[in-house]
Amino acid sequence: MRTLAWSTVLSATVVLVAPSVASGQETPRQPDAAVLSPGDSVRIVVWRKPEFSGDFEIAPDGSITHPLFRSVKVGGIPFARAESAVRTFLTQFEENPQFVMEPLIHVSVSGYVTRPIVFAARPETSIGEAVARAGGVDQNGARNHVRVIRLMPNGQQTQTIVDLTDQSGAAGTIPIRSGDQIIVDKKKSFFRDIMLPTIGVIGSIASLGLLIDRVSRQN
Repeated sequence: MRTLAWSTVLSATVVLVAPSVASGQETPRQPDAAVLSPGDSVRIVVWRKPEFSGDFEIAPDGSITHPLFRSVKVGGIPFARAESAVRTFLTQFEENPQFVMEPLIHVSVSGYVTRPIVFAARPETSIGEAVARAGGVDQNGARNHVRVIRLMPNGQQTQTIVDLTDQSGAAGTIPIRSGDQIIVDKKKSFFRDIMLPTIGVIGSIASLGLLIDRVSRQN
């Protein structure tokens, strides 16, 4: 009966943490694709063992920053292997440990948003959802020019421009990756960015012309 009850609790927990999906569509969660990096976090819930449960940050050496889990390496490896490592560790205390483990990767959102923020989110979180988490684009922000700076496995940085006004919605649904920097650029203004500089150039040319004319008359 206890096993049946725990299975019911686990099923309910999985339902609660599953991502929301659009009506008539299903977006399967793929935690195996996630690779945790230092600064990311992992959420572990162990049945009847609150001392093992909580949100824990990943240390620079890939271990879990928790006195009990510090020997467990979960960073830099596929999430399935990380989960297996935690399971192996927990078998020291219980023959068949029952637990739920969830990756939380860190991402920053800045620029012209309501609330610039650095936070931890599930890997299936999209670029659009991350911007919404920061309060959305403010009145001066360019929804069609959101820069995503991403660190690749080879150490190189890439920059992608995402258009959140794309009616197809494809751009905004790109999932975040660990360490992503999402920057909303300033909205361009025809008067501010084109007319004023042009007027300034014309004014400078006119002033130079007057100066040349005065010098010519003096000579």
